[in-house]
Amino acid sequence: MKRVDNVRKQFQSLGIDAFIVESEANRRYLSHFTGSAGVVFLTESESYFITDFRYVEQATSQCVGYTIVEHKGSVATEIQELVKKHNVKAVGFEKSYTTFEKYELYKHEHSIPLVPLSGVVESLRQFKDEEEIVTMKKAAAIADEAYAHILNYIKPGMREKEVRDELEFKMRQLGADGSSFDMIVASGARGALPHGVASDKVIEEGELVTLDFGAIYEGYCSDITRTLAVGEPSEQMKKVFDTVLQAQLKGVEQIKPGMTGQEADDICRSYIYEQGYEGKFGHGLGHGLGIEVHEEPRLSPKGNVVLQPGMVVTVEPGVYLPGIGGVRIEDDIVITETGNERLTTSDKTLKYAGQN
Repeated sequence: MKRVDNVRKQFQSLGIDAFIVESEANRRYLSHFTGSAGVVFLTESESYFITDFRYVEQATSQCVGYTIVEHKGSVATEIQELVKKHNVKAVGFEKSYTTFEKYELYKHEHSIPLVPLSGVVESLRQFKDEEEIVTMKKAAAIADEAYAHILNYIKPGMREKEVRDELEFKMRQLGADGSSFDMIVASGARGALPHGVASDKVIEEGELVTLDFGAIYEGYCSDITRTLAVGEPSEQMKKVFDTVLQAQLKGVEQIKPGMTGQEADDICRSYIYEQGYEGKFGHGLGHGLGIEVHEEPRLSPKGNVVLQPGMVVTVEPGVYLPGIGGVRIEDDIVITETGNERLTTSDKTLKYAGQN
């Protein structure tokens, strides 16, 4: 219950003595509950998991240290009873996840102050413990192995969606619960779309193909991007690939604790711009990774969070040339005491489909 205790330590500074957690990711982080319906309610001394009859047995098994409450009416009514029981003076709630309709219901049921809060649990989730790192290494290994498989699967004439489906199948075969996000398969000119999800486009000889995908394993995400060649690409795109590769290598080599997300971003961005691609790298360098595929901190020109040991982030520079194509290369890394460690370990050099 260390995670719950870390939430309680914030109560005084937040001006609350109870907290409602409705976010699916935050709920899982605090309780280990993997079902789809339930609310964590924390007081200064007790931990409650409120759910309906469908999940009582599951919650009893998964939510160690929690008192399980089955609600037959509304969750708000059950919380009101607990508020009275514990003489709660102010209840915090997650303003980013509580709907206005539910807020009105809470307000109607409760005669005490409701305090809108953000980042209470997310600030803790930035730092991964040893168990979380082990799980994320497995999620990364699944993605790495799926990439090795797809290298010998892709061929000219295949549609992007076929590649997506094969990657999904292979990751599940390797033990993944599913994809950590809507997979990107972008070939040829579609490579200029940073979020070019798989389409019906046919992959043609001489094109680069960007694969951005990841596995969910025991609730944790991996996120990897590799760009490969189907046939011989143009000299222009080879140069783009080499630029992105060198930028990404510099980032992984130099990112360390103590630097801000902005400073990390600048390592790769300045190199890409120096090579003549200013304005062609339009997104941030990376983001935090964990139970959700996009978490704090952010590695971007506006990233002001200082990187610290235990944070897991992506390093994913790219260059995008509208109407021509694009390249992105991405690894997941964990910040260590002295630098960082790669979780995704696939070779990043230019690979040719069917020749590996």
